[in-house]
Amino acid sequence: MASRKYIVAGYASDSKLPDMTREDLTKLTHLNVAFGHVRNDEIITEHLKNIDVLRRIKHEHPELTILLSVGGWSAGGFSEAASTAEGRSRFADSAVRVLTNFPFDGVDLDWEYPCYGEAGIASSPDDKTNFTLLLKTIREALDEKGASDGKHYLLTIAAGADQYYVDGTEMDQVQQYLDFVQLMTYDMRGGFQILTGHHTNLYTPTGDLFRISTDASVNLFIRAGVPKEKIVIGAAFYTRVWHNVPNRANGLHQMAGSTGGYGPDFTKLAAEYINKNNYVRYWDDEAKAPYLYDGSSFISYDDEQSLHHKCEYVKASELGGVMFWEYSCDETHRLLHAIYEGLKE
Repeated sequence: MASRKYIVAGYASDSKLPDMTREDLTKLTHLNVAFGHVRNDEIITEHLKNIDVLRRIKHEHPELTILLSVGGWSAGGFSEAASTAEGRSRFADSAVRVLTNFPFDGVDLDWEYPCYGEAGIASSPDDKTNFTLLLKTIREALDEKGASDGKHYLLTIAAGADQYYVDGTEMDQVQQYLDFVQLMTYDMRGGFQILTGHHTNLYTPTGDLFRISTDASVNLFIRAGVPKEKIVIGAAFYTRVWHNVPNRANGLHQMAGSTGGYGPDFTKLAAEYINKNNYVRYWDDEAKAPYLYDGSSFISYDDEQSLHHKCEYVKASELGGVMFWEYSCDETHRLLHAIYEGLKE
């Protein structure tokens, strides 16, 4: 059984729920099922295929807290729903309906991102205050349902890790409505940058122009008013890869011929890449992060060693715990085990 002191939260796509092992489910404290969507100011779930599997998981693991994660990259509808009192009320009512009809213990909002339209979704400067109002409305609706059901329903968010997210939200107010905040401390380098670097590093190493790291993000959110015990940091079960990377400094902090797209997941990385097929594993002791380089391609990822450091950091900093994206990316089961072991009392 995972210790209740620290959160071990995993995101799993609905389509992958049948593949979750009993052993892995006992290592999680929270399971975020991805994704519910927003249509016409309401959460919709008609597209989810494995609700029956979810019911079985809940029956076999009653101590596991299961949340419906709503949103994701390029998933819209939030700005529109949050913009009016009526829309916020419809959204909150639909959240209650989800918790009434399905075996969920709460809702996780993954709006990427309030005030920003980069993902091709509607956005408005008013999102900043409307996000707070939306969460307040949902929290009140969940509390009302919880009072009649005799239980506490969770409300959480997945938050972008850098300054832009803090600027687009009112985290000091938002946090009071949330059980915890899941910092997406991955993709911190990648699709927007041709400069190679660590996408899920614990600390910022010397010579890195992009100064964001897990530690920098945590401090950013603490300064913004989020209590440290409500902060859950992110781990990546997938990779970012840059190509046509100059053969200097083992490819680290070099201008590449591509942006950092998605690379192989950890399953494939372990089988075909780590110290295989000309890829050499290096360890950045400043960043507490591994990387691979074959003379041309640079791959950033998390492994057991970096996760050990993240877990030690959570304990030393008295944070809430660790979450990861995404379960099916590691069929070796090594990474979840590392988090589970790292956060055990």
